[in-house]
Amino acid sequence: MEPFHIIAALMSLAAVFAYLNYRFLKMPMSIGLMLLSLLFSISFIVLDAFGVPVKGVAIKLVSGIDFSKVLLEGMLGLLLFAGALHVNLNDLVEQKIEITIFATLGVLASTFMVGTAVYYFVDAIGLHLGYVEALLFGALISPTDPIAVLGILKQAGAPKSLETRIAGESLFNDGFGVVVFLVLVEAATGGGNVSPGHIGLLFVEEVVGGAIFGIVAGYIGYRLLKSVDNYQVEVILTMALVLGCYTVAFVMHISGPIAIVIIGLLIGNHGRRFAMSTKTREHLDTFWELVDEILNAVLFVLIGMEVLVLSLKGSYLIAGAIAVPTALCARFISIGVPVTILKKWRSYAPRAITVMTWGGLRGGISVALALSLPESAARELILTMTYVVVVFSILVQGLTIKKLIKN
Repeated sequence: MEPFHIIAALMSLAAVFAYLNYRFLKMPMSIGLMLLSLLFSISFIVLDAFGVPVKGVAIKLVSGIDFSKVLLEGMLGLLLFAGALHVNLNDLVEQKIEITIFATLGVLASTFMVGTAVYYFVDAIGLHLGYVEALLFGALISPTDPIAVLGILKQAGAPKSLETRIAGESLFNDGFGVVVFLVLVEAATGGGNVSPGHIGLLFVEEVVGGAIFGIVAGYIGYRLLKSVDNYQVEVILTMALVLGCYTVAFVMHISGPIAIVIIGLLIGNHGRRFAMSTKTREHLDTFWELVDEILNAVLFVLIGMEVLVLSLKGSYLIAGAIAVPTALCARFISIGVPVTILKKWRSYAPRAITVMTWGGLRGGISVALALSLPESAARELILTMTYVVVVFSILVQGLTIKKLIKN
């Protein structure tokens, strides 16, 4: 299918599902869209099983989209900027110790706990997964997804400090998670140097390089915005800043997500306060809210439709079902240990560990990383387990986190 036809089909589906969700389901938009998309895709599978040849059309649509490239190299920068634009930098700085620990040591600990547990339980149910491949699954499922987290937290009503910790962790843990993922991919394929020096260099290039680039680009963007007073020009400048910097970061092999988050924080705080008129702020907010809603709608429709290209073997689905509590237990430990230690010096809301565990949603980024894996015998198993965890995370955790916070 032509790219324009694919975009038209996705936008049409997103619009129909958004309407149905608003009129009948009344769920949070991202959750409702994904649920309807998932049911829509499953209906094609059921009809195909009864001899109605409709599944092929849907698979043709989904196969025409490189989900990994579309998200990781396209949509992600725009979505991260839109999310970071409304995060208070002062609140984030106050929580810098927790956010740093959760986004680095927490991700690393969760990667090894999930990977080790998966390695043994997959073998117990008669499937095979090498230890490095099991760690790969741990690496891609451990970072929380800022797109899913920020969308749900808007409506959950969490205490401000807790919301900042969860949102801040989700915005920054991708950079570290991707480094761990890339190192493990090299180890799994046997084509890379995984010495401590190489890992350290990769971390500096990706995370530190992305942070420095984000600070420099954000300051340049701030100066440009400050030098004009025209909301059309300023909105275009922010769009160019995001798209241009994300592309440059990708070419330079530094962390685009880290760079864009920092740019979003700088523009959303100092830029909004010192470089924009009230009229510009209103138009900028409206524009980026629309970008966020439209891209989120398309993304969650895509996540729901990815079930069409999965290997739905019973043993793979069982492995996915076991991976759900495994990932939750690993997150509970990786969050609970540092919070328990830090409670001696820092204040936390009641049941903070439980809320942060349940509120650490996985989403499209995990699916995109799984889809980016090179073809191998283990790829389909990892992809199926990832999808099951993501679906549970968004539909079950996403729908119940508000009730958990309120109780």
